[in-house]
Amino acid sequence: MTAVVDKKLMANARLTALFDEGTLQYVAGQVDGIGAVSATGKINGRTVVAFANDPSFQGGALGAAEGAVIVDAYAIAMKELCPIVGIWHSGGARLQEGIGALKPFGDIFRVMTHASGKIPQVSVVLGPAAGGGAYGPALTDIVILGPEGRIFVTGPDVVRSVTGEDVDMLRLGGPEPHGRRSGVVHVVSETEEQAIADTRNITDLLGNQGMLDTSKISDVDMGALLPEQNNRAYDAHPIVDSVIDAGTGIELHPRWAPNIITTLGRFGGRTVGIVANNPLRLGGCLDATSAEKSARFVRMCDALGIPMIVMVDVPGYLPGVGQEWDGVVRRGAKLLHAFAECVVPRITCVTRKSYGGAYIAMNSKALGATRVMAWEGAEVAVMGPLAAIRILHRRRLAEVPPEQKDAVEAELAEEHKITAGGLPKCIELGAVDEIVDPTKTRTAIAAALKAAANPDGSFPRGNHGNIPL
Repeated sequence: MTAVVDKKLMANARLTALFDEGTLQYVAGQVDGIGAVSATGKINGRTVVAFANDPSFQGGALGAAEGAVIVDAYAIAMKELCPIVGIWHSGGARLQEGIGALKPFGDIFRVMTHASGKIPQVSVVLGPAAGGGAYGPALTDIVILGPEGRIFVTGPDVVRSVTGEDVDMLRLGGPEPHGRRSGVVHVVSETEEQAIADTRNITDLLGNQGMLDTSKISDVDMGALLPEQNNRAYDAHPIVDSVIDAGTGIELHPRWAPNIITTLGRFGGRTVGIVANNPLRLGGCLDATSAEKSARFVRMCDALGIPMIVMVDVPGYLPGVGQEWDGVVRRGAKLLHAFAECVVPRITCVTRKSYGGAYIAMNSKALGATRVMAWEGAEVAVMGPLAAIRILHRRRLAEVPPEQKDAVEAELAEEHKITAGGLPKCIELGAVDEIVDPTKTRTAIAAALKAAANPDGSFPRGNHGNIPL
């Protein structure tokens, strides 16, 4: 294949940076004088298809010719069953083509949807991605935003003329709104070079998942990462980092719904997904946003055959009128649905507590978890013992002198722990499979994943798309 697109300097430079050195080959048959180019190449030795808008030609606006380039790139990726990367920098539909410029977007959205769950799709937005150009990335599995990336359906001028709101592109669709508020963007990169590097790393994790090698698994004392007091908040990121192989983790949506952590990384050389409650934020409670965030992640992992490890320390769902009005029932149900439909192995480890409806939602045995383990002393219950006895013994506690109330509550709470069952009862009921030492957690997870693998070492994979929840 020979390049006939020499004028597309910016697009060419970005594609060259994306692929392993010397592996880029442009797709044959492309013509000069259009705003898109596609190519094949290698990322860490594995075949990847990529396309790039050319902002030097009419701002990267898409018309019929550009749409054909992207659709043809998807056809190649689907034939090869390899990842596809879109480098987006587009002002939207080419106005000169009128209504004819809208059909290509429909064609692109259709092929993206048909490819969903079959091949990994990664988007990196390095400039404006406006109008239809915003929905292209949104339909893919992962969206990475560079420092100059801007994603919006309607630009500042239209917003100003219709609503009167005075806003610029940065505030409308830049890293801050999409990294923290909307959840549109999975990864925000500080430089364009870092955005390309992040794209390479994520594409490698999704498209080159590797094989589990239990000999590479060594244990660490994860229990030392918890505070001495059980009621103290802590950052769960060190626990996530200690589960996966050192230096392999990429957190998705780190600033959006930070009470739940969703991370891609490797475990014994094999790509895995980590879902973990973060008690440092909202006490680790699930809420409408975090349920939706984790549901999308879980479905992506299942669709692409990525086993999951779920680290649980959750006091329940966040209460409040705002949560109910924000649709915590509907959005929380997405997480229940996501875990319940999974066929990929997923291992749950309860580190400190798991209460109420959130216990069910965080990959419980009843939802089909492959294996559920818990650290010694962890609590699995309808609610915390103190909250429970304040309901069960409200009349008795009302009669206790104020100076004795704390002592009586503590005594009743300890009794409730025993009568409510605790871990022995959970094991008896099959809700927990085993109690593990925090110092042996990684090897226990490795054994559970190995037992769940197919005879050839592969893992089952969900048969569904990755709809943008």
